[in-house]
Amino acid sequence: MNKAETPLIDVKDVTKTFGEGESATRALRGVSFSIQKGEFVAVMGPSGSGKSTLLHILSLLDTPSTGTYFFAGVDTASFSDDELAHLRQRELGFVFQQFNLLPGSTVLQNVLLPLTYTKKKPHERIEVATAVIERVGLGHRIDHMSNELSGGEKQRVAFARALVLEPSIVFADEPTGNLDSVSGKQVMGLLQEINDSGRTVVLVTHETETAEHADRIIRMRDGTIESDAQTKRRRSAAKDFKK
Repeated sequence: MNKAETPLIDVKDVTKTFGEGESATRALRGVSFSIQKGEFVAVMGPSGSGKSTLLHILSLLDTPSTGTYFFAGVDTASFSDDELAHLRQRELGFVFQQFNLLPGSTVLQNVLLPLTYTKKKPHERIEVATAVIERVGLGHRIDHMSNELSGGEKQRVAFARALVLEPSIVFADEPTGNLDSVSGKQVMGLLQEINDSGRTVVLVTHETETAEHADRIIRMRDGTIESDAQTKRRRSAAKDFKK
């Protein structure tokens, strides 16, 4: 990877404080690092380390108290609310521990949701959504209601929904937290395939085995970066999730 390229993510001396005065909580204390396009980075740390706060800032769901955050070379503080909303919709994909699916809707209807406000015609939306659903191995479940699925299948629907607008980066917050070990392995295999296709992946987890699927681990403690190192990537076979 050409390190001279402008980083996709570049944070410098970022802090985040909640509250004021004696009750103030300093969640982040001067965090600095960058992520290049195409990297697979895991952010690890115990509860209260600041990893979730950092993810919210990186995914433009929150803003730093001080410091700067550049996304693709542009200071995010310069974006209007509309520009931030457009960036979140078009460039960022989100997968969370809670699947956040619509329980009274089918797999297809859930994945179609992000396409609602695009200029694509209805039949084009269905074609795009169907292709992504098949990509995550759920073509045979496309007309099933989301509440009929297993935990692992629900998470794969969440991935399909995150991918349907072809984002440049996918943020995954504890994506295996509600899954058994087999389903967790399948989901991590899917994350690896997403990264192998050229997308940047930022994973937040407290599980060492999950983090080791990434190429790089940033470890946090007490709102600061404790270490930032490359890993010997643990891989999951494609057959583990394409069933």
